[in-house]
Amino acid sequence: MVSKNQIKWITSLQLKKYRLEHQLFIAEGVKVIQELLQSNFVLEDLFATEEVFNSFSVKNKTVVTESEMKKITALSSASSCLAVFQMPKETKSSNKGLIVALDDIRDPGNLGTIIRLCDWFGIEQIICSKETVDVFNPKVVQATMGSIARVNIQYLDIKEFILNSNLPIFGTFMDGQNIYSEDLPADGIIVFGNEANGISAEIEKLVTNRIAIPRFGKLKKTESLNVATATAIILSEFCRRF
Repeated sequence: MVSKNQIKWITSLQLKKYRLEHQLFIAEGVKVIQELLQSNFVLEDLFATEEVFNSFSVKNKTVVTESEMKKITALSSASSCLAVFQMPKETKSSNKGLIVALDDIRDPGNLGTIIRLCDWFGIEQIICSKETVDVFNPKVVQATMGSIARVNIQYLDIKEFILNSNLPIFGTFMDGQNIYSEDLPADGIIVFGNEANGISAEIEKLVTNRIAIPRFGKLKKTESLNVATATAIILSEFCRRF
């Protein structure tokens, strides 16, 4: 059984303010939680219905009813389990390999999907602007499907990070060069911009290589691609070269 104080504590972690205060975040769903349990993330508490309770071989777990799960879930449809994990300590950023830089990504689903894509393509580091949605937002964690445990994500001043780097800077623009005909290196920073406004003017000035995904449709009237979709295409093209 989950107490009223526990409900209040768990639901408070849906807000960034309290996540930072307690240095804790929540994850929901069997797959996501199992992935995190197998990583370096430290479990604080686990709450699960009888249906999946025995799926977790951890000590600090509590059985709850479906009704109680509905009170603590951050999702539109309550899952069968919810876990509270400690936030990991940030590791140092690197200037090697391919690095994804996110300039003001606001949608939790997009960020979660991009993290999962980076995991898929072996991109080990994501640099996020401070305006980008919090990686420990419950919807972001859910969308990563556990990939959050395998990608180093940092919130930095992107401009400062780029200026201190000697890597080529790639930016995605509608008027950029066709990515399929460009020479793409194994090391570089790839910047993806805000869903509505693209890469900010300040960061655009620092881009050394403007690239684009060509449109193949006859009418060519589609204005743009979803940022997560664009990320998938671009990372695939970069990674297949090596």
